[in-house]
Amino acid sequence: MKNIIIASTSTVHGSGYLEYILDELKTFFKNADSILFIPYARPGGISHDEYTNTVKTAFAIINKTVNGIHEFENPVEAVANAQAIFTGGGNTFVLTDQLYRNNLIEAVQKAVKNGTPYLGTSAGSNICGLTIRTTNDMPIVYPPSFNALALVPFNLNPHYLDPDNNSKHMGETRETRIKEFHGFNPQPVVGLREGSWLHVNGDSIVLKGSLTARIFEKGKTPYEVDPETELNSLK
Repeated sequence: MKNIIIASTSTVHGSGYLEYILDELKTFFKNADSILFIPYARPGGISHDEYTNTVKTAFAIINKTVNGIHEFENPVEAVANAQAIFTGGGNTFVLTDQLYRNNLIEAVQKAVKNGTPYLGTSAGSNICGLTIRTTNDMPIVYPPSFNALALVPFNLNPHYLDPDNNSKHMGETRETRIKEFHGFNPQPVVGLREGSWLHVNGDSIVLKGSLTARIFEKGKTPYEVDPETELNSLK
């Protein structure tokens, strides 16, 4: 049975790495002593080791050990043997490219569908959707495919920002970009604001945190859903 947390971000303003969600993760990872970390998204171009060390420090607070997938000779076997998996943020295109090149798309899908707990933040959440076409990131590399893990039946837009009516910026809003996406693609999109996450438990998909999420469906006016709303019918 799938057990997934899809979080908008790893860090909310004014707090440390994963600090806002650590209490939730303590329960989420209660049956795992160790967590396999996938650092491929590499925020700011930092090394896999540097990124993994940041994650190790955060999870030590809840007494979990962390190993980076890059430390294993066979990453597919590492996923198959993992007690739990965490994919961090950074660039979604870089992350997706590395998942394909290391033959990990099917490996992660299989592990999660077999019940391995999966946590994603930012880019690691983007890949939980059907495709990565609604990421905010620049396509700095060209992955073999934009198709993602399809762990939920829609696309995601982590770090969703509402239009600022007082801003003089004349560029596109997130809502405008998602509307453009729907000009060519049918998939619904969930806009996750900072500090919000989805908890997938089997067939249930529930919005968590204190903020609403914005839902975009092709041909419909975007609308808000409250925390604790069930989203499993969104397809």
